[in-house]
Amino acid sequence: MYLLLLLKRFSGKYSILLILLFFFNARVIFGEPQQKIEVGFEEKLGAIIPLDLKFFDEYGQTVTLSSLVNKPTILNLVYFRCAGLCSPLMNGIADVIDRLDMQPGKDYQVITISFDPTDDYLRAIEKKKNYFESMQKKIPEESWRFLTGDSANISRITNAVGFRYIRQGQDFIHSAGIMTVSPKGKISRYLYGTDFLPFDVKLALTEASEGKSTPTIAKIVKLCYSYDPEGRKYVLNITRIAGGGILVLIIAFVAFVTMKKKKTNIKKI
Repeated sequence: MYLLLLLKRFSGKYSILLILLFFFNARVIFGEPQQKIEVGFEEKLGAIIPLDLKFFDEYGQTVTLSSLVNKPTILNLVYFRCAGLCSPLMNGIADVIDRLDMQPGKDYQVITISFDPTDDYLRAIEKKKNYFESMQKKIPEESWRFLTGDSANISRITNAVGFRYIRQGQDFIHSAGIMTVSPKGKISRYLYGTDFLPFDVKLALTEASEGKSTPTIAKIVKLCYSYDPEGRKYVLNITRIAGGGILVLIIAFVAFVTMKKKKTNIKKI
């Protein structure tokens, strides 16, 4: 609104150009309004995940989320055959567990759910064994659970957390990130990417323990990156960065000219 008022005061042919540049860059940076997310996360901070959902654990036993979510929880969605984004994401989780000065199983826990209904507990236990062996820190078995399920329960959990993906043949196009959930199942925070700072994760888990829901600064970083479905990774979006820079320059220029014009009018008076 303030920018539009400035533009009104800046009369002449340049005002039209500035208005066009503003709306062009706003669309470049923020995208089309109400654009549906097909791949990525639609944040649902503060929402309660359905704790009645049933999955199979890594030992083939039926479990409900209500029986597992009893402390601050790191929740992530992968499929076990994926070597593109899922493996780096799981490696990132294992790495941050090693580096966190919090005790898994006591201060927090991790729950990994496969969104591929063809995954079974045999794949789950294999993945669990691999990651437990790769970590330097020895953690309790129950502190990191690996779950599989049917399409109905998978659909409910992915919808509940806003995780959007597309099936492509036998594989999936998807993004990478983790969520923190409170002991009562409230979504507290989203952290994006495959590498995580211990400070960010500890803060997110602390907020989850208090039942808080806070947007992460990493969401702003997403403006500078776009998801590449073919490469299955985030890539630097030069267009958005350039558009953001131009928009900032436009605002600064309009403000400068307006203030200069005001000073000139004051001097004349």
